[in-house]
Amino acid sequence: MTAVAPAGAWDHAWAHALGELEMNVAEAESMLAIDRVFEESARDPWTPPVNLGPLPAHLVERARSLLARQLTISHDLASVARDSRRHHQAVSHLQGTMPAPPVYFDAPA
Repeated sequence: MTAVAPAGAWDHAWAHALGELEMNVAEAESMLAIDRVFEESARDPWTPPVNLGPLPAHLVERARSLLARQLTISHDLASVARDSRRHHQAVSHLQGTMPAPPVYFDAPA
C-alpha cells in the first residue's frame, strides 16, 4: 500500500513541477528572442517528476497554457534548426565554388 501525501503537498509538488517547466520554456523563448539558441544552459536538464498523482483541477489551465507555449517553442526551434541547416549548405556550396582568397605577407625589400 502506498502512502497518500496531504493535499497541500500534492498541490505544491505539481506547482513546483509546472514552475520548473515554465522556467525551461522561458529560457528557450529568451534564447530565440536574442538569437542565441545553442548556448549552454546553466540549469540542470529537466527530469520528469514521479508519483505526482493526478493534476489538481485549479492547475489545469496553467498546464494547458504551458503546453501551448511548449508546442510553439518546439515549432520555432525546429524552424531555426532548419534555417541553420540551409544556411550552412549555402555557405558550404559558396566556399566550394569561390577561388582561394589572396594571401598577403610582409617581405623585406
